[in-house]
Amino acid sequence: MTFNTSEYEKICSFIKENKEKIKKTPEIIAISKNQSKESVEQAINYGIRLFGENRVQEAIKKFTDLKKEHCDLKLHLTGPLQTNKVKQAIKIFDVFHTLDREKLAIEFSKHKADISEKKFFIQVNIGKEKQKIGIFPDYVESFVNYCLADLNLNVIGLMIIPPQYENPDEYFFQLYSLAKENNLEFLSMGMSSDYKKALLNGASHIRVGTLLFGER
Repeated sequence: MTFNTSEYEKICSFIKENKEKIKKTPEIIAISKNQSKESVEQAINYGIRLFGENRVQEAIKKFTDLKKEHCDLKLHLTGPLQTNKVKQAIKIFDVFHTLDREKLAIEFSKHKADISEKKFFIQVNIGKEKQKIGIFPDYVESFVNYCLADLNLNVIGLMIIPPQYENPDEYFFQLYSLAKENNLEFLSMGMSSDYKKALLNGASHIRVGTLLFGER
């Protein structure tokens, strides 16, 4: 697969055309999971510096040398994380989008010196789906307070994956409201299929893979 520059430009154009509605310029995270290192290098050569990966080992293999070569690269973890891989994940990732349970939060808090510059999004199970991970909306406030006050984690926002086959607008709006209620500035929501709706509902970070790299 190759990096699709024209699709990236389309996203940028949509943001510019709707700047009055979007207000804040969002970060476009190029999701490179299951993509080759060569495809990532093409994106880097084009100027992309924000990437997302779902697995720790794949990220280490693909990005360890690249991050040494390009000190401005930022790597986002956008997939679930097991507690026994936290220490490894901290070494390669800069931002974590899937802080989804107390046990994981506690594990991160054990590495205070190593996470001082890391950023966290709390994953919300906005549709209360049994098959998905994440904090139910009713418990977001208490979990945010616990992570911030008790564990001193640098929680900057909320993240969701809306229910499949449903209009995501209402879920994006719910997340926007939850973030506002909890004084959180950033929203990680929107992927290849729904990033436009996410942006118009306040997304600060969109996670785009298929449009930029093709089907995996």
